[in-house]
Amino acid sequence: MPGACGPIIPRVARYTKNVVQRSLLWTLLLAGALWAQQDKAQKTKPADQPKVQEQVPPEEDESLKPRVYPFNPLEAENDVKVGNFYFKQGKYKAALNRFREATRYNPSFPEAFLRLGDAEEKMGDKQAASDAYQKYIELAPDAKNAEAIKKKIVAKH
Repeated sequence: MPGACGPIIPRVARYTKNVVQRSLLWTLLLAGALWAQQDKAQKTKPADQPKVQEQVPPEEDESLKPRVYPFNPLEAENDVKVGNFYFKQGKYKAALNRFREATRYNPSFPEAFLRLGDAEEKMGDKQAASDAYQKYIELAPDAKNAEAIKKKIVAKH
């Protein structure tokens, strides 16, 4: 019986080799077919046609909503502090924006309107400075510098 196993092993090896070759051939054919379909799909798309982008209705687009300023005296004080920092550095536009934010967070904060007037004056907008100073006088009529601010208002008109 020792010779009986001899002829079977080469047949099994040939069979296994054939199965592997066929599997590899089918895999390559399928990969080629998929690649061809993908290539065909890309060629049929018009290249110059813009992609359709879904637009958000205006009432749902957060960037189009006007900013809401809830009453927040702490934020207003912080904006005045930062604005004073910018003002001392000569960055009047940045200071102006901070003082304006402070007046929106706390519309009854006199210092914010005083500093807003100073920044507007440095930026050359005399009317806006006068309006800010008038609001300051309205909010703090008994302030130590009230007379000096009233003189500034009269001088601007």
